Amino acid sequence: MSFSNILGQERARASLSAALSRGQLHHAYLFGGPEGVGKELTARTLAQAANCERDDGEACGKCSACRRIAGRNHPDMIWVLPEAEQIARGWAGRADFSGTPSRDIRIAQIRALQERLSFRPLEARTRFIFICGAEAMNPQAQNALLKTLEEPPPATVLILISAAPNQLLPTIRSRCLKLDFLPLDVALVAQKLVADKKADPDLARLCAALSFGSLGAAMALDMKALEKRRERLEGLTRLDAGDVSDALAFAEEIAAEKGAAPTAIALFETWYRDVALIASLDQFGAPALPNAERLLLHGDMRPLLESSAIRIGAVEPLRRIDLCRGVRARLRFNASPRLQLEQLFLRFIRSEA
Repeated sequence: MSFSNILGQERARASLSAALSRGQLHHAYLFGGPEGVGKELTARTLAQAANCERDDGEACGKCSACRRIAGRNHPDMIWVLPEAEQIARGWAGRADFSGTPSRDIRIAQIRALQERLSFRPLEARTRFIFICGAEAMNPQAQNALLKTLEEPPPATVLILISAAPNQLLPTIRSRCLKLDFLPLDVALVAQKLVADKKADPDLARLCAALSFGSLGAAMALDMKALEKRRERLEGLTRLDAGDVSDALAFAEEIAAEKGAAPTAIALFETWYRDVALIASLDQFGAPALPNAERLLLHGDMRPLLESSAIRIGAVEPLRRIDLCRGVRARLRFNASPRLQLEQLFLRFIRSEA
């Protein structure tokens, strides 16, 4: 894939392309930015361009090197990520690991990486190491990696990919060249959904808004579930009546639809964002934010937003957003959707739960 095929991220693409053309790639990069905005794709494209058989600073995507890098079966391209993430991606099974799969990148993984790096690349002009979710390295693993960053092996580029780069040790960050990856333009994400998934333009715009500039998140959204947006949000607001049986039934309804839970919870996050905004406007007065209507993702449901804001105020929605984010993270590691939804809704209606 050519750099020109990566959506957005013009500054990062230009920087990498220029360094590659000059033959001056840095020995270690830190790609920082939200999930789903092209960090891994850019890292893989850089590796392809650096090793493409055409050797013209771009990736043809067709030669043996490009195809094997894309398929993760090139011997000189090494991927490091938590065991739980490997399972979530389908790269490994639980049987591949002893005990409970770790959500951290452990020191043993870094030691194994360093052992491999003690040998020269087998065939690549430039060997690449991709540390995905680099913030998941525990302190011991980060300290172990410092030696490699300080004394990098020849013909090797390390790319740390992180959605939370500030969680890395300052000593790690200072030894990497940081490239910032920004959220994509919502219109660009919507266009991509229409082109690739044949989505209805209005639904594509909603998906793009719900993804907050993350193409990966937008692509992962269940569009059929989003067609039930109004029904889902009306069900959510009914929970404020405090009926436990309604909360459990609503959780069962969502969980019964395969793959619907993450999309529904992302939808609920945006709803409570709008509720908090409406409640704040009521508290401080509309003139303080004259363009507020344009900031609402669910402006077509303004009456329901206002009634929710009256019931729960401006602070409670923020608590619920945090709860939603926690549930989405747990679902990513194969937690039970029904159990997670039940606990979430009970915490909505019982703040002490």
